[in-house]
Amino acid sequence: MASATARHILVATEAECLQLKEQIESGADFGEVAKQNSSCPSRMRGGDLGAFTPGQMVKEFDEVVFSGEVGKVLGPVKTQFGYHLIEITKRW
Repeated sequence: MASATARHILVATEAECLQLKEQIESGADFGEVAKQNSSCPSRMRGGDLGAFTPGQMVKEFDEVVFSGEVGKVLGPVKTQFGYHLIEITKRW
């Protein structure tokens, strides 16, 4: 079965998500941006969600993690929790 590791940043609005994505693409550290802005408890680990398999995360999140480009900041991805920026760190 496929597995992946990823980091994410969760915020309330698409506008905030886009602004943070721009900061990261301009050189800001993903982990630091997560610590300062994410509403998910994973922010304490720089947004790191550890390893997981398909079906462990909500559908919209899973679709991106198991089909998106590894190492690229993806999003905004809207889920029931808000808007995510996702960085797939590894997939196997």
